[in-house]
Parts: sequence; C-alpha cells; structure tokens
Amino acid sequence: MASLPYRRSSRQASSDPREELQVHQDHFIGIDVGTGSARACIIDVKGDIVGLASENIGLWQPEQGYYEQSTSDIWRCICAAVKRAISQHNISPETVRGIGFDATCSLAVFANDTDEPVSVTGPNFDSDRNVILWLDHRPVEEAAKINATNHNLLRYVGGKMSIEMEIPKVLWLKNHMSKELFDRCKFYDLADALTHIATGNEKRSFCSVVCKQGYVPVGVDGSVKGWQEDFLEEIGLGDLKEDNFKRMGGVDMVNGDYLSAGELVGILCDKAAAELGLPAGIAIGSGVIDAYAGWIGTVGCKVDLGPDQLSTEVAKNDKSQAFSRLAAVAGTSTCHLAMSPNPVFVPGVWGPYRDTIVPGYWMAEGGQSATGELLKHVIETHPAFNQAISIAESYHINIYDYLNEHLKEMVHDREAPCVAYLGRHFFFYGDLWGNRSPIADPNMTGSIFGLTSDNTVDGLAIYYYATLEFIALQTKQIIETMNKAGHNITSVFMSGSQCQNDILVGLIASACDMPVLIPRYIHATVCHGAAMLGVKAASTDSQGKTEDLWEIMDRMSKPGRKVVPSDNVKEKALLNAKYEVFLEQCFKQQKYRQMVDEAWSSS
Repeated sequence: MASLPYRRSSRQASSDPREELQVHQDHFIGIDVGTGSARACIIDVKGDIVGLASENIGLWQPEQGYYEQSTSDIWRCICAAVKRAISQHNISPETVRGIGFDATCSLAVFANDTDEPVSVTGPNFDSDRNVILWLDHRPVEEAAKINATNHNLLRYVGGKMSIEMEIPKVLWLKNHMSKELFDRCKFYDLADALTHIATGNEKRSFCSVVCKQGYVPVGVDGSVKGWQEDFLEEIGLGDLKEDNFKRMGGVDMVNGDYLSAGELVGILCDKAAAELGLPAGIAIGSGVIDAYAGWIGTVGCKVDLGPDQLSTEVAKNDKSQAFSRLAAVAGTSTCHLAMSPNPVFVPGVWGPYRDTIVPGYWMAEGGQSATGELLKHVIETHPAFNQAISIAESYHINIYDYLNEHLKEMVHDREAPCVAYLGRHFFFYGDLWGNRSPIADPNMTGSIFGLTSDNTVDGLAIYYYATLEFIALQTKQIIETMNKAGHNITSVFMSGSQCQNDILVGLIASACDMPVLIPRYIHATVCHGAAMLGVKAASTDSQGKTEDLWEIMDRMSKPGRKVVPSDNVKEKALLNAKYEVFLEQCFKQQKYRQMVDEAWSSS
C-alpha cells in the first residue's frame, strides 16, 4: 500500500497532559455539486462525518427544456458551504489534507485564451451562465445526428448517445454560436471544471470523458488517442481535433493527463485557497460524476446480505464483492452503477467504461431519467395536492412521509392485506421525461390504466403509490436486462433522499427479489464518497502511487441497514403480475407510436 503523507503530518504527542487531550486530527473534504445545491462534507481518518453544510445553487430555464447554471455561482456556493462546515464544527483549516469533488455530468464552457466562462445562452451568448445542465434537452437534432452514424464508439454508451451527454451539447453550441466564439471555447465536464478552478491544472478525469464525452481509453477496441477522430469529423466537430484535441483536454501522455477516481490532480492553488478559507497546497483528487461518488460511498458498506453475499464475520470485504452490488443513487433522477472485471455490453445501459473508478475495471451505468422529479410532479399536479400539503404541514412532516402514513391508514381502514393491494388495479407507467435505460428512448412518455374521477387525498395516495411501484418495477427491468447481458447483480446498495422512503425501499427489494442496503449516512452518501477521493489524493507518495480506492472504501465505509424482500406470497404474486403489465405498457407504447406514424405517412 502506498505511504500516507497525511499520517506523517500528525503532531507528536506532548509531554504536557493538558495538551494530550487535544489530539491532532487530519481531515478530508468531499464537495458534491448536485442539481440544486453544493454540499461540503468533512470526514476524519476513520471516515466519520464531522462537518456538513450546503448552499443552494442557481438554476436558469430560459426556454422549455433548457437548463443552465454558472460555474462562478457554483464556486461561490462551494466556498460558502466549505467555510460554514469548517466554522460550525470548529475544525481547523490547517488539518485538511485532501479534497475530492463530484458533480452532475453537465457541460462547462470556458475561453481557451482567457480561461473565463463562456455563455451557453443563445442567441446572443452574453450571460454569465456557462453550464448546460445534464437534464437540458435542447440538442434533440444533434443527438439524432450522432446516433445515425452508428459509429463503433456508440457500443460503449449502450448503443445510443443520450441527449443528456455532452457531445450533443457541444455540437448544439457549434450550430448556434458564431464560428469565432466557438473556436475560442474549451470544454469540461463540470467535475473537471471544478478541479481546474481548484488547481489551475488542465487534467481530466476518465470518469468524465469516458462516461459522457465519447472518449474510448487507449487500447480499448483499437483506440489510439482516446478521442475518435473519424467520429468527430462525421458529426461536424472535426475542428476539435486541432492541437491534439487540446480544447477537450488533449491526448493522454502527449499534451494531456487523464486520471482515475481520486488520483492526484494537483494541489489547491493560492487563489482558490483564499476563496475557500483553506491553506494552499492541499491535495486535490480527480473528480467523478455525482452518481459515481454515490457508488464509492455505498458499495463498500459492511453488511450481512446472506449466505451468498458478504458476511463480515466469515468473508473478506474484497473488491470482488462489488461485482454483485448495484449502486442505486437516487435523487432528481436515479443512476444504477455496477462494476465488473471485464467489459459487459448491455443494450440501453451506458458503458462499459474502463478506468473511470478503478484502473483496469469496467463500469456500467443504467438509469431512470426522473424519479424524485417524477414523484414531485405526480403529487403537485394532483387536484388534492393543496389539501394534502396543508395536512402534512399541520403535522410538521413532509408530503412524502404524510402520504406514506396515509397509505398505511388506508390499509387499516379498508382492512386491506397490504399497501400493494390498494393499488392493485391502478397501472402507471412514468417515463414522462423519456427513458434512459434500458429502452434508451427519449420519446418515451407515460400512461395510466385504471384512471378514475377520484380527486380526493385517497386518490392522490393511490397515484403516489403507483409512482413508487413504477420506480421499483423499472429498477427490476434494468437489473434483469443487465443480468441477462452478463452481470451478476444480487443486491442493491441505495443512496440519496429516496432511501428514506420505507415503502419505496420495500417495493424495490420485493420487486427485484433481493436485499436493499441503506447506508448510515443517508443524507450525505455522495459527498462522503467524494471525501474518499480526497483521502486517495492525500495518500500520494513520492513515486506518485496512491492507496487503492477499494481499501479506502473498505476502511472508511460504515455498516448499513438491510431491507429484505417481503415474505408475503400474495404480494409477490401481485408485483409479478404488475410487472407483466408494466412491460406491456412499455413496449406497446412504442408499437402504438409506430402504428400511428406509419398510418400518417402512408395516407
């Protein structure tokens, strides 16, 4: 294992017994930039969270389907969160040894001559908003053009490049900017933009470029430079080839440097240090997309999952344990991540991606475009929403907890055998924002069988339950698709706000027929994972070697709570039947659209 400089920096014990009580403690900061907020998490050498703060970040929607942010605003919020976490928890800035970043997979644009942000807001491109958010759906035509190429690199993104990825957005900018302005642009994934601001370095993370920017690591499938020249030429981005792809980060070990998760990007520069309220020189780890920080923060958890899984008493928690664990990182959307020792190609699932987290290993990424956002939409658009939120506020609980309790009351009042029985004849399919996995169809929409005129809180509760059920059944569909292709997923390690929802977690366990692990730090799993990147960066020795990330995860992850599938035979049979209907709703929708389109075009 690589030596750990931060351990050597610990203060020697004093001979004064009064000073011995003030033991020096090293700390590491994880910074998580989500869709709505920036969070700073401080951990100690045991992996315990000792400081946590957040700051809301700005989000602009200039048109329907357009979502923009500003790196200046994001960095300001990061600085505020870090300072608050440091001060509120009485932590000395001098004890911070490493920092790790994660962020949404959003496109950040800067000028290659001045390093200043470049506006992404057309038609004048004169705002300070230089980030196109992941959920921005403006490049519809560009994504279609890219996928029409059927280029070999599309194999590594599930067969189609998603509209949520960054190359379609870069192409949109080229199609809408002046040539002069576009030629001045350089492009980053948001996590790489943050490490650039922190260090001044132009290094890129494999996680960013491989997962979202069409980069195929050197040696994979004949890839020579990582960036695929013929692909960029074919889609109209051939000018990015200039100077060995300098505007995208360059060519690895030629004019660029690409790193796996947590490898040392550089040290905190003077300017960024002053803004963060920290000393310069702190080790900065290569950043990751936020969902991947969720993987880091969950799958190393120690829990007895059964005879075929890890038992902390009889089995070592080695890296191979990760191959059977799906990390479900649930927030506005949900990402489903699985690691494998060899590449596994899954239709409709992004990847396989090599080197993104652990060098030489592969990651697959499924996902649901909207889960938290879907629940919010369903609740807030129902006629009984105002009544329900008023009741929830009178009890001083959130709307989700209230609806869960209301469902349980309905079970009691109606003498129903279980919550699932209440919604047995209500069938909701909820791809209101398109389908990320495993259909990979941005044109997918929603459908309902069993809709009635019920506009009461009871009706809202049933609709809400059906939405939870949809999320669980689609999770099953994604896992089944991945396992049929060659994965061996037998458990779900869940993080994000949704794992506080006991009905949803139970539905996922029962629908997928496998245990679900809930981590200790429900509210901070992702930034806890990001902090581990700071630990890895700080472990860099004089030869540039670092401690293995899995060893850090094993050492710093905390025991979790296990949720097992329901033992109610009838409930299982009901969910199996609902799954068959779910599949019908999924694939019949595509068939119906095709029938109508063919009828229109032939008439």
